[in-house]
Amino acid sequence: MSTLSNIKQVRDSAEAWDTRELEKETKNIYKSIAIISKRANQLSSQIKEELNKKLEEFAYDHDNLEEVFENREQIEISTYYERLPKPTLLAASDFVEGKIYHRTPEPNI
Repeated sequence: MSTLSNIKQVRDSAEAWDTRELEKETKNIYKSIAIISKRANQLSSQIKEELNKKLEEFAYDHDNLEEVFENREQIEISTYYERLPKPTLLAASDFVEGKIYHRTPEPNI
């Protein structure tokens, strides 16, 4: 499943999140932040993997005239990925909307 297909419109401005909104589900802001952090790391690695796969197509060992055109395509792909919302923003948005599954393991006593 492509990570990019799941990216939606999220708030991309620098407005602050209401902490009550973030801690609503877990009743603990620190647990909420830990969950968001783990999901952001997952999203970041998935996006990076997709970008690397797309850029592998341009990996050639020989120089030629077509390289100039390929560089333009590489630049377009790279700028597209740079403009995507940051993984932390995506993860926080998904968490607030209840789209992230999480659980707290029961302690073994």
